[in-house]
Amino acid sequence: MTTKPTSIWRPNVRVTLDEYGEVEDTESGGEELTKKGTKRKRAPYTKGPCEHGVKYRSNCKVCSACPHGRRRSKCKECGGSEICEHGRMRCSCKECGGGSICEHGRRRSRCKECGGSEICEHGRRRSHCKECGGSGICEHGRQRSHCKDCGGSSICEHGRERHRCKECGGSSICEHGSVRYTCKECGGSQICEHGRERSKCKDCGGASICEHGRERRYCKECGGSGFCEHGRRRSRCKDCRRGA
Repeated sequence: MTTKPTSIWRPNVRVTLDEYGEVEDTESGGEELTKKGTKRKRAPYTKGPCEHGVKYRSNCKVCSACPHGRRRSKCKECGGSEICEHGRMRCSCKECGGGSICEHGRRRSRCKECGGSEICEHGRRRSHCKECGGSGICEHGRQRSHCKDCGGSSICEHGRERHRCKECGGSSICEHGSVRYTCKECGGSQICEHGRERSKCKDCGGASICEHGRERRYCKECGGSGFCEHGRRRSRCKDCRRGA
């Protein structure tokens, strides 16, 4: 009785199956059985981080970087798969109904109503909270990216926030030369129904209005930051100018 041999693990070796069972002594049959009865060695599955210490090689900027130095899937110039037709990350795009957008139209992790994971106990973003010692707060008590002394990434060569700089053509500057969200002609999001900035509107109960009905920074009773040690407006104080 003729029996067919089982598969034999011998990497890089062609095994003649005549040694492992009785087979018909024919050239064609021997060649077929030799091909079927041999397993080729495969490279082992790569586990662990890449040589740059990144857990997944596809997430490594060096191993899978595009010509622009970004992750290929998140690069606009390369047409990354995670970039939507509006030029944003698909998961964070409101128009595309991204998975990270909550029912309030904000990113879920930063939404107070949804109890986002990035919101601290003080009701602020954890990374921007001074009380929590957020990672985004520099040694000067400001947001690191917006700090001139630290050379923040959001500060342009003119010493302003890049997105609000007219010379740099900031993204927040509208066609009227104003900040887009405070521009009345553009119907900015911070303009209330009374035609004022919402945060400074008394009728709307703006966040910058104190209990005395004034802007908080210009209120002496509240100890506003707009008043100097001489009890005058800081920008109008002669003594402060002389000292400078």
